[in-house]
Formats: sequence, structure tokens, C-alpha cells
Amino acid sequence: MAEGTRFEIHLPALRHNFQQIKKQLQNDTKILVVVKAFAYGSDATAIGRFLEKEGADYLGVAYVREGIALRNAGIQIPILVLHPQIHELSNLIAHQLEPCVYSWRILHALEAVLTAQKTKAYPIHLKFNTGLHRLGFSVDERHSLHQHLESSSVYVQGVLSHLAATEDPAERTFTQGQLEQFDLLKPVFGNNPIYHVLNTSGVFNYPEAHHDMVRCGIGLYGYGNQKEVSELLRPVGVLKTVISQIHEVKVGDAVGYNRGFVAEKPTRSATLPIGHADGIGRLYGKGKGAVVIHGHKASILGNVCMDMIMVDVTNIDCQEGDEVILFGDTQTSAEEVAEHAQTISYELLTAISQRVPRVIVS
Repeated sequence: MAEGTRFEIHLPALRHNFQQIKKQLQNDTKILVVVKAFAYGSDATAIGRFLEKEGADYLGVAYVREGIALRNAGIQIPILVLHPQIHELSNLIAHQLEPCVYSWRILHALEAVLTAQKTKAYPIHLKFNTGLHRLGFSVDERHSLHQHLESSSVYVQGVLSHLAATEDPAERTFTQGQLEQFDLLKPVFGNNPIYHVLNTSGVFNYPEAHHDMVRCGIGLYGYGNQKEVSELLRPVGVLKTVISQIHEVKVGDAVGYNRGFVAEKPTRSATLPIGHADGIGRLYGKGKGAVVIHGHKASILGNVCMDMIMVDVTNIDCQEGDEVILFGDTQTSAEEVAEHAQTISYELLTAISQRVPRVIVS
């Protein structure tokens, strides 16, 4: 009998993806591996420890508390915090995390904390807005910023930006414009900082812009945003569950809340112990989502419940206790499942709730 609901994290697949990305780089190009949001819904500590041993140069997180958890787990390599908040700066410094400094406000706040602590030359990464318009100094501020930093308590360890559409050939001209904006920074800040601008898709599509380091997130977990890239990678996470109960649904009978499915023919329905509280949103209901049972697709019947979904197993030879795969194997990737619901693999992966056990597969 299969085990219950779980999210399997396959480390051999992670190693494969890390090596595939490294193959695209020059030997001296560093890799920052992004482990924010529980390592894209998996296990940041397990992923971080593993990739530290595999030779990752940096880890990247969104918030300070994520970096602290990694430090508390014994991880020693540099950790970049991509979106630090002012109230977290003292903790950031205490745990030797490197902040992405994206505005004068955050810079002045950090300098004030460092001055109070009598700390000098603290490493930071300067972020510039080259067209995404989320975070970052204007490129036009580069000279005034450089002048200010000549007498600052911080040290420019890195210079970065974030690209908007590296996976989209239709936006190549826009991306080239972003890269040209980024190239204006090195003449001002010199050769010492680590320059990094590319994400997973950028690594494969813009080899001329690898610079000193690349930042890889989704690719490490097996998805490349492009068919030809995804084919080189292996999904790391496999979401599985089991069949709890099977019902024979007569014509005219309904399944689930609000009679979301009404049988027009005799139907065999299997109930699974996983629902929207686990990350399978209601948008996957009423046939938009499907699972795999013994190699066959089984569509979701009716509405997704908080703790359960029901699927159509009318033409599938199965029984209670059998294993069910929601995504992550060769037959149903997170990209495919997400596409059916008009969303993206990132959202599906990071939505897996913390009540779903993570199981490490070595």
C-alpha cells in the first residue's frame, strides 16, 4: 500500500539540474542558487545544504528570516537577501547575510545601524532598475551613488539587476535594452564587485551576459520556461497522495460541494486526501486539473475541497490505497498542470502548504 500525501524531493534530479546549468557557464562564473519560498515549495534547508556541498557559491533568499533559518541550519556560504526590510537589518548583520540594497531609504537605514554598531566595510549588493520597475536604484543615479559610497560604512560586494522576459523571444529587443543599461554600471563601480543579472532562462538564452555570477531558481527545480530548456532538466519535486475511497456515482447524482459535478453516465469517483489547504487551488476543479493513477490521467470532478479532491477513475483499474501522482513525474509536469489552470509552475510549486510532509529522496 502506498504512503499518504507527501512531496518527494529528489536530490539526484537536483544534482543533475545544477550540473546542466554549470555546463552553460565558464569555469570562473559563480552560481547563486535561489532557495526563497522554502526552495520553491520544497525544503530550503535540505536544498541549501545539498547545493553547498555540490559547489554553489551563493544562496539567495527573499527575506531575512529565510536567511537566518539557513544560518541556523549550519550553512556557511554567502547568502544574499533580495528584499530586506528595515526592521530586519540588525538581524541581517548578526547572521552575516548580504543585503540587496535597492533604494536610498534602505541604504541610509543600513548605514545608521552599522554606524551604531561601529561596523565598517559591510558587504552589500547594489540593485538597479533596468526596466522591471519593481526594486532598484535608477541607472541615472549611478554616479551620485558611487560618490556617496566612497565614504560609507558599506562595501560594494555585488551589482545586480533583474530581467523581465529572458524566456520570451518576442521581448529580445527589450531584454537587450536592459542588458545595455546594466553595462553602464561597470565603468562606474569598477571590476571588483560581482556583477550578476541573469536568471535561469537568461543563462541559456543570453550567454554573452553571464558576467561574474548567475542566479538560478526555477531551473534547479526542473523547469526552464521553454520546452527546449525543460527537456534538459528533471523535476525535483513529485507531489503524491493515495486513494482514500471509491464511489459508484449513479446518473443524476452529484459529487462535491454545490453539486459541482453531476453524473450524466455511471461514474466511478475516487476521493484523495489533498485539497486547497494543501496547495491544489479551486481553479483546478471541474476538469481543469487531473492526476495520474497507474499511468492514466484522471480528471478532477466538481469543486476542490479544503482537504480533498475527487477524480474520475471510471476507466482506470485501481483500488483504495493505490498511489496517485499530482505532478512531477514524466507524465505530468508542474508546467503542464499549471498551464491547464492558466497559471505558472512557480505558483503551483510554492503553493504546496507546509502541512504536506516533505520526503527527501537521495
